[in-house]
Amino acid sequence: MRFTTTLLASSALALVASAALAQDVAREDTVIFDLDRTIQDPENFNWMTPGTKRMHGAHQTMWEPLFILNYGTGEIDPWLATGFDQNDDSTEFTISLREGVEWSDGEVFNADDLVFTVEIAMNNEEISSREASTIKAQVASVEKVDDLTVRFTLSSPNPRFIVENFGVRIFGSFLIMPEHIWTGEDAATFAFNPPIGTGPYTFTSAAANRAIWDRNDDWWGAKTGFMELPAPQRVIFLESGGEESRAQLMASNQLDAAQNVTFGTFEAIQAQNPNVIAWYADYPYAAADPCARQLEINTTVAPWDNANMRKAVAHIIDRNQIVNVAYEGTTEASQTIFAQYGSMAPFIDAVVEAGYGLPATADVDAGQALIEAEGWSRDGDYYTKDGETLSVDIHVNSASTEYTRTIDVIVEQLQRAGIDARAVPVENGVFWGEVLPFGAYEMSYSWLSCGSVNEPWASMGRYTVADVVPVGERSPGFNNTARWDGEAAEAYSAIMGDIAGRRLGDEDIPGLVAEAYAHLDAEMPFIPLVQAAKLLPMNTTYWTGWPTAENYYNHPFFWWNHTHQIIHNLEPARN
Repeated sequence: MRFTTTLLASSALALVASAALAQDVAREDTVIFDLDRTIQDPENFNWMTPGTKRMHGAHQTMWEPLFILNYGTGEIDPWLATGFDQNDDSTEFTISLREGVEWSDGEVFNADDLVFTVEIAMNNEEISSREASTIKAQVASVEKVDDLTVRFTLSSPNPRFIVENFGVRIFGSFLIMPEHIWTGEDAATFAFNPPIGTGPYTFTSAAANRAIWDRNDDWWGAKTGFMELPAPQRVIFLESGGEESRAQLMASNQLDAAQNVTFGTFEAIQAQNPNVIAWYADYPYAAADPCARQLEINTTVAPWDNANMRKAVAHIIDRNQIVNVAYEGTTEASQTIFAQYGSMAPFIDAVVEAGYGLPATADVDAGQALIEAEGWSRDGDYYTKDGETLSVDIHVNSASTEYTRTIDVIVEQLQRAGIDARAVPVENGVFWGEVLPFGAYEMSYSWLSCGSVNEPWASMGRYTVADVVPVGERSPGFNNTARWDGEAAEAYSAIMGDIAGRRLGDEDIPGLVAEAYAHLDAEMPFIPLVQAAKLLPMNTTYWTGWPTAENYYNHPFFWWNHTHQIIHNLEPARN
């Protein structure tokens, strides 16, 4: 592959140069992260309102979490908190906060801030963010015990409460806001600009395609001895503009950590810049992502409201071909809903042994038999029924080559089998803001079962009837956007209710998972496809200490809330 410096790449290079030179911050003191989306509202830092307000540096540099789940050890490492206790039935949790934490304006961070922010989520009906909705659904009451202690009473038992809400299990956590600034503001409309946080960086500036954060040398962590100041003086999140552009930026040392690229692109980057590394030093290079990929199906739209038609599509899809073509062999086909981590093996094994695991290859004949049993007849290239051609539009986020390649493969497979399938690429903000949450699709490519990394409920609990809303109404927390309902869904939800209250490690849970999975297999409200793999180039020209399989302090997904760990581990290459 030979890179071409496009106009977009040239613009990005100019932005990097101007940003690095501002306020006399040298390039070697600046770490530049790839941003795979446009910043839709650069002047708004209210994370509780619709639209991403955190991924361009806010929750990676400015807003610190209470805890961080360590994917290497499985432990919940303390950050702004020092620990927690829970009662026997997991209905009460007491969090101990770290002493000496300060907001960047010098105000003390304490229990008042945590209680205040949680109460906003519980009491403001206009807030719709996933984290706020989860808190509202789970918490019956919250109280300040003392300045460094907060007690939560839950509406029902939840052994996963801490890691779900405050532990950066997947992507983010419930972010705590400064009471002294938010008091008196309407949380549904407050822009929170300029923003502040407890992190070691403060906001400098932002535009639609980049955000700049500068180190706060008066950071509480350094003052208290919790941790030294991070080495980078400046952090930039820069929209690279796609795979070709990000490859050019990496090859020319204008980007330090890039979003996902294909295997061929990674090889081309390394050929031009041998300082670029990945999670593994050799093939397949990519790190395993906890969000296994799947084909989402709107179960309210005919003919896909028919479970047999959904199962037909599952038979027609060849997952191995997706692995080989879309992923260039860097991942594997999914057997179940779950990410195939070792910690999930007992639950995956229970499902497979019960006969509900998905094969990696297609059985087109079986799929076509199901279609024909529903009254469709092959007429030339496609199936027809009552003068109607069997067709489907599959929405796909255009922000990544991975997404579009996968859907191109699936479209071709369905076309060959007699279904007039079409890919419908849409911009990232439209995909997540309009298409998925409001059910404005027939099928789409995503990962909405994401969640389980050490136990099954986090993923399976996203498809209960409690989260069913009509098409046109926002699905709470992107849960059950399939709008799966009915007798089987009710039975499934009852089993989920049983699992939800059991302590982690309960020996009966694998059997219950298999029992619940029987309903997923029969109804197929979504179709598991492949395991997700992230091939993330990391540049050691200016910075070393990147997370890798050999330096496994945590995973390398730098758009997550745990990025604080990554930045703190970076060291100047010149040393």
